[in-house]
Amino acid sequence: MSDKEKDMQDEDVMVVMTDEEGNEYYYQEEMIIPVGDQKYALLVGIHEDEDDHGHGCGCGCGCEDDEDVLIAKIVVNDEGEEEYIEPTDEEFEAVQKAYDALVEESEKE
Repeated sequence: MSDKEKDMQDEDVMVVMTDEEGNEYYYQEEMIIPVGDQKYALLVGIHEDEDDHGHGCGCGCGCEDDEDVLIAKIVVNDEGEEEYIEPTDEEFEAVQKAYDALVEESEKE
């Protein structure tokens, strides 16, 4: 995932992720999960043009019931703009624990 963009529209943050082959995938930033000094985004796929495969990926993978969700680390590039990058396995596990703690805390309220 090399090219990332973020657009503000009605307080919703849309992120465009581009893979190594130049294919663009659109995500909505659902929430920010802080872990230590770092910030991670929970991104949910936006599929406006769903095809016969149910979710619009066109992969034929049979994942029409699976939600397209990513965890991305938010970093600031040299131009001072936020970028979304793939977290390491260790970072992903830490974010997963932080998310579980947030969910557990919200259920207590």
